[in-house]
Amino acid sequence: MATLPDTVSRAIRSELEAEKHGLQTGLADFSGTSSEEEPETERCWEFGHPFVKYDDGLDTLNDETREQLDRHESGFTSEEREKAVAALRVLVTAHSQSGDAWASLDDPSCRLFMEPYDSDGFYLTIEAPEPGDDEASWEIEVGRWVPHDPEEEPGNHTSATGHAVVGCALPVAPAAEEIAHLLKSVDEKLLLLAEWAAAPAGAVLAGTAMVVTERYDS
Repeated sequence: MATLPDTVSRAIRSELEAEKHGLQTGLADFSGTSSEEEPETERCWEFGHPFVKYDDGLDTLNDETREQLDRHESGFTSEEREKAVAALRVLVTAHSQSGDAWASLDDPSCRLFMEPYDSDGFYLTIEAPEPGDDEASWEIEVGRWVPHDPEEEPGNHTSATGHAVVGCALPVAPAAEEIAHLLKSVDEKLLLLAEWAAAPAGAVLAGTAMVVTERYDS
């Protein structure tokens, strides 16, 4: 490990220490020599989960994700790869700063998806542009699930298709702190997405500086 970068070697040492502790705890519990009444459950390794998990709680390095990212970047130039990595870092950092707000990373599209509980079928997506598309920009979008059964209500359906309602094309790339603020705001005010979805083109989304550049239902 002497030739590895310091951050990588420290992560490996940390994992090995945790694995050592888990094995010792498991052996002591099995042999009946454990001094704890309810020792911590030994760690359970799964192929679908990362060896070193990012500290924001996202399973961003599982096997399926890595394979998707490998395929996604196969046609990138070195410059495009750097842009993609920078955008992905912004999204993951924003997620780590968003507190208890729940959001998931849609891989490999470099997009955060957030659907708060009891949001009346509305959801939020924050998507970075494709590195090879110089005309593309960061997009903030509010969508809503439309139930396949007309008798069902959005947010209380058995199956549905998502449809974009409003979109904000950002003139400059957002900072991680700006995205984290969006996630926290939506998490704290469940009906905020419905309010944003009602905004006309040209209006500023309440509580932000982001302007609605397109309504998809007009």
